[in-house]
Parts: sequence; C-alpha cells; structure tokens
Amino acid sequence: MQVEMRREGGDLLFYLYKEKQRVGFCRAREEEERINLVGFEISPQWQSRGYGSFFLKKVLALTGGFDRDKESCHRIVSPGQEAGRALCRKYGFLPPAGGEEGAWVRLRRPELSAVAFIQQNLSRWLKPGGFFIDATCGNGHDTVFLCRLAGPSGRVLGLDIQPQAVEAANRRLHQEGLEKIGRAVQADHARLADWALPASADCVVFNFGYLPGADHRLFTRPASSLPALEAALEILRPGGVLSACLYSGGVNGDEEKKAVTAYLEALPPERYTVLICRFANRPETAPLPCFVLKH
Repeated sequence: MQVEMRREGGDLLFYLYKEKQRVGFCRAREEEERINLVGFEISPQWQSRGYGSFFLKKVLALTGGFDRDKESCHRIVSPGQEAGRALCRKYGFLPPAGGEEGAWVRLRRPELSAVAFIQQNLSRWLKPGGFFIDATCGNGHDTVFLCRLAGPSGRVLGLDIQPQAVEAANRRLHQEGLEKIGRAVQADHARLADWALPASADCVVFNFGYLPGADHRLFTRPASSLPALEAALEILRPGGVLSACLYSGGVNGDEEKKAVTAYLEALPPERYTVLICRFANRPETAPLPCFVLKH
C-alpha cells in the first residue's frame, strides 16, 4: 500500500493505492486551528481488510495528529456503519454530544515531558532581567529558552565541555537573534564556580546525560555532576532556583540518577526546598525532573 499526498489550494489531498489501483481518498482542510477530514473513503471492495485503519493513521500522521510536542485537533464525519464508528474510536475520535451522527472530533494534547515540565515551572518562577545559567547547554535549546525568559535586560551563560555543543548553542543563539542576551563557553560544569560569583544567579539549569546527536558513550557522571550541583547552590542567590533533569537506563545506567537524588535529599531543609517529581505511571527509567529552591 502507498499513500500519495497532493496540494490543491489550501487543502491536502490524500490517495491510497493498492498495486497502482486507487482504493482510498481523503481531503484535509485546515479551518480555525483544526483539521477537517472531508470525504474519507475506502472503495467498497477493499473495506474490512485493514486498509481504512492504515489510511486514517497515515493521514493523521501527515497532518500532525501524532506530534508529541504540539496540540492537534481533527474533525471527521463518521460513516453511519458501525465499522466506520469503530475506526473513528480506534484513533481517538469522540462522537458529538447527544448522538452518533455528524462530526467526530479528535483532540490530542502534547505529551508532558520532563523538560517541558521543568520549563513550565521556570516560566512561572523566573522574572525578566535575571542572570540565568545553563550548566549543560548541549545543542542550545535550554539556553534559548532561558534567553527568552531573561529578555533584553537579562543575561544567560551556557556551559558545555564538548566544543561541538558550544558551537551549536552559539549558532542557535545567533539564528534566534539572542546573541546579545546569551552566550555559550566551553567549560566543565564541575568548574562552574569559575564563571559566576556566589549568590549572583537567579537560576541554574542542568540537563544531564549525553549530547543528542553526538557520541552517546560520552555522558555526565557523578564525579563532575555532584561538584557542579554544589557550586550551583553557592552561586544561586536566595530566592533562586536550580533545576535538573536526570536520565537513567541505556548506556549511562542509573549511577548518576541515584547519586544526584541522594545528594538533593540530604540538603538541609532550613536552607533549601527540594522537589523530585516522578512520573508515577511511566517506567522507572523515565527522565526525572528535580528542583531546588534556595531560601
């Protein structure tokens, strides 16, 4: 089976082919931030063979219906037969209130990742004009995020021990027009105290693990991560926040995750509030968001 996509004006036309014979059609039309699937059909002689399921899944995928990072809304007029309604239910469409006739709607919200959860909270806690540090800047995604929070009157410093990460982060800052707010330097996060004065930073962000797109055998370890956390807490001003995303499983195992959580749990409560936010219905190896609020 093969799906062909064509554009006609503002619409997308999808065709399903079986051995060069067209057996399915659907028109996708974007209206008011939702995708209307119009005229979805499978040729009668090819129905009840799984082609409808294959085709609808492909159409949803090609119109953003499975994007984990973005909200999507699809609307389809369900066929009257039970098979059509079952197909809609299979892919998360819900019938209209009060009956099974008319348009069915599928609303998919972004999956909440550990990084997104951390950023949501930092967005609430941090104010423009602050001094923020991305202690493990990687490819620069967190650095850019912090620059947008800091605004033109703020300052952001990114650190990474790998030259390709520093180059990627500075390139991203330049592309986003944020190079006057933030910059990345090559440095070991264990030497964080060399780059900021005590009680000078409003936020320090750690995203531990390995550099995406690079050698996964190179990853952060407790020997450098624990001194980095200790330095970060000294650099934080009272009222500042430290965030850390911990990873386990795969090549890096769980040594760092255990060491960091043990370190955070032992911090004196009169000086710090520590939050370790586990996703209760996800695997034990799911990324673990952590916060430290300095009193």
